[in-house]
Amino acid sequence: MLKIWTNTNTLDGLVDDLTFTGSKEEADIALLGSKAIKLEEFPRLKGIFRAGVGKDNVPIEEAGRKGIKVAFPSPQTIEYIYEETANFTCYLILKMVYSHVGSLSPWEKFPRGALQNKILLVVGAGNIGKKVREKMKLLMQVKTYDVVENSPGELEPMLKGADVVSLHIPNLPGNKNFMDAEKLALLKDQAILINTARGVLVSEEALYQELEKGRLSAAFDVYWQEPYEGKLKKFYPDRFFMTPHVASTCDAFLKGSAEDLRKLLEEIEQELIMRK
Repeated sequence: MLKIWTNTNTLDGLVDDLTFTGSKEEADIALLGSKAIKLEEFPRLKGIFRAGVGKDNVPIEEAGRKGIKVAFPSPQTIEYIYEETANFTCYLILKMVYSHVGSLSPWEKFPRGALQNKILLVVGAGNIGKKVREKMKLLMQVKTYDVVENSPGELEPMLKGADVVSLHIPNLPGNKNFMDAEKLALLKDQAILINTARGVLVSEEALYQELEKGRLSAAFDVYWQEPYEGKLKKFYPDRFFMTPHVASTCDAFLKGSAEDLRKLLEEIEQELIMRK
């Protein structure tokens, strides 16, 4: 019976019949969330399953050299991830745009601009970013910045003109602190930053300074450390709205990932039988 070590609770309740271990030395399979592992700590490892689409925390090349099979959710399951994350991003955009519309006591209506006149800047036109663009263009004016389609010089005026900025770029070394103090300072007063991609894309300290001044607001589903207990939490829920990394966590994604994990186990078990 293959033993599974995990650093995520994503599939809790869906794979409880499988055999789990808390020992890295005994683990045959590593079930990963968004946190990285060191392969040298897993001497018996035969397979890695990433319960999600991010690859930055998966040692794919090293695993290949060591003959460790690496698997991700199936294309059908991944499509649920893309679609649901895009939908959740749209929810965060609308929630933040309409977060201060009035008061019940005293009964008061606050002035606001028409949604159709607001500009959403989608940074990154990949699998999720392009879905956000297509969904939100029915409601807002949408612009897209992507390194494949745009020159670097186009970003600054786009940031200056945006009412909402939504991040959908990968966690590559060059993208760490992509939204730094300089770029955040370009945003207009009362602009909104949305992040359902990776926490490290934004400078935590620079965002703190902007929120402290009350100039910007933000909604994040991803963080620098998770669970997040950092300094920005003091601004929750008004200026810094938080959700616990749940953008893709719908039942279809969870059930699909559980089934995909079982398929990986079956493949490895069959390979072990054939070697005997």
